[in-house]
Amino acid sequence: MKLSQDTLRKKMLGCFLGKSAGGTLGQPYEGWEGPLGLTYYDPVPTDMIPNDDLDLQVLWADCLARQAEPVVDRDLFGRAWVEHVHFPWSEYGIAIRNLKLGIPATWSGRYDNWFKDGLGAAIRSEIWACLAPGNPELAAKFMREDAMVDHVGEGVNAAVFLAVLESAAFVESDMEKLLDTALAAIPAECGIARAVRDTRRWCSQKRTWSEVFELIKTHYGSEDFTNTVMNFGFSVMALLMGKGDFGKTVCYAVNCGKDADCTGATVGSILGLINPEGIPEEWLRPIGRKLVLSPTIVGITPPATLDDFVEQLLSLRERVRLRTAPDAPEPDWSRFALTAECGLFDRWIRYDDRKNPPVMPETTVRRTFPGSNGCIEASEVPLNALYLMRFRFHLAKPQRVRVMFCTASLSRVWVDGAFAFGRDGGWCQPSFHHCPINQFADLDLAAGEHTLTAGVAPAGDEEMIRWTVGIGDAADFQWIPDALIY
Repeated sequence: MKLSQDTLRKKMLGCFLGKSAGGTLGQPYEGWEGPLGLTYYDPVPTDMIPNDDLDLQVLWADCLARQAEPVVDRDLFGRAWVEHVHFPWSEYGIAIRNLKLGIPATWSGRYDNWFKDGLGAAIRSEIWACLAPGNPELAAKFMREDAMVDHVGEGVNAAVFLAVLESAAFVESDMEKLLDTALAAIPAECGIARAVRDTRRWCSQKRTWSEVFELIKTHYGSEDFTNTVMNFGFSVMALLMGKGDFGKTVCYAVNCGKDADCTGATVGSILGLINPEGIPEEWLRPIGRKLVLSPTIVGITPPATLDDFVEQLLSLRERVRLRTAPDAPEPDWSRFALTAECGLFDRWIRYDDRKNPPVMPETTVRRTFPGSNGCIEASEVPLNALYLMRFRFHLAKPQRVRVMFCTASLSRVWVDGAFAFGRDGGWCQPSFHHCPINQFADLDLAAGEHTLTAGVAPAGDEEMIRWTVGIGDAADFQWIPDALIY
């Protein structure tokens, strides 16, 4: 089905207006626990709120527009992450670190990525639908080139699902058919597919919104508020139960909490694509059409308005092509493994550990972990013992750093022999910008070599003790890529 330029323009603009409205509604509630009770913007904005959901798509369009022959290429995106993106958040920070370590874009989303199943790629799917309208297969290929830079597994599945659905939404308006089309593009037994199927079934059973919300939390809930599988359940529920009503749909999504700006933006963009005229003026008037980017996207001159952004995409659509180069060879991952001196402190009493720090045993074992994410079996740590690991890190200059050791198990951490932080277990979110309390410390350290000694023990009945260790810049929360000594 061939679409006129005017129809494409209206649908693209509806897509990004809907995305901006849903994202602006949800942004103040990002990370909150649901259920919430929103029926409209609270607070009511005077402009669209900048959001990485849109920021990165504007950046990709700029990168493509600057090419004489625009090519969708993971290596192009890899360079753009390093040169133009200062986001430290979750999988974004990991990807930037990996790229700076020399890991090519083919593999940068795979290595040592605690957030590989996050929403960071799925929320930038609309550009690929707009550059391949009515061509879901091509949209999926474009999306994979983008998503693999900072994701693998469910993070890529989620992105492909949305790119396919949104591309198909240029020519199809039936939500059930759109969901079927998107499901056919991802592995049938992946987490995203199972969550979508389950949510569709629960919605078909005449359950209330709150009942479906609780079922999604029970079966797919995650302490990582950006988890794709859980949030996809929320988005699909909103699309089905909202029945095409824009206000109800974006509020259903945002009222689930968790990654509320992303789910609100996603369902808003889909409804805006299907029916651009269906977005009520009351949702559009407060946000206007001015394109507002986050200040941490640097080195580009973005379009001034959403209308201008759509015109840029229309001009790219006929010229852009897909990368055809072979994959980069798999790196030698042993180059990035972390080594620690390890041993048991087997007469440890936790109550006075700040005054009497554990002592490394006379005989230690050098142990290698794949990267900043490591684990041991809980059975390796006897009762009244602490498993000690001494890592080394190096700073090229005097610096205020954020030292992170994030684990759901019991932990105590010393830096250069001085107690830094610790806790007796809890939730885990190993990103420098929102690491839980007592899982990090900001320290002024001299140039040169330092030690980070971490002690771990089971906090409950866990079978594995898992952790993430990292050294970041306390000013901008970016990883210092070469600080840990590999």
